[in-house]
Amino acid sequence: MKKSARRRARELALQGLYGWFIAPSGAEIGLIEANLRELEDYDLADQSLLQKILHGVLREHASLQTEIEPYLDRPVNELSPVEYSALMIAAFELKNSLDVPYRVVINEAVEMTKEFGATDGFKFVNGVLDKLAAELRAVEVKGGR
Repeated sequence: MKKSARRRARELALQGLYGWFIAPSGAEIGLIEANLRELEDYDLADQSLLQKILHGVLREHASLQTEIEPYLDRPVNELSPVEYSALMIAAFELKNSLDVPYRVVINEAVEMTKEFGATDGFKFVNGVLDKLAAELRAVEVKGGR
């Protein structure tokens, strides 16, 4: 199945954030972007969305982490880098991309976690994001149920 440019942008953002998350003191954005440019299919990604997500998550990571922490069953430093990155991307989009339906945001995070994460990591990500969406997009969530 051919991936959409938006899906590819989210996957690249996930890969960039993964690198940032595992770096001892966080990799610099320029290095992250240089590494991403070397990846296959980089040119097929929605570049605008990639920049928005990557820069947005790095800029807002402290507040995004505060948003997700109440819904975690373990400390942030015990999350896998894939789960953490997927949660941060989705939290950013739930807060800042109101044009993207919350179900799409959650689905994208779940699909990326299925592809790149541990076997059942997607279930954890889905549960956290369901609760976060109910808080951040209460009107939309109530209207969709």
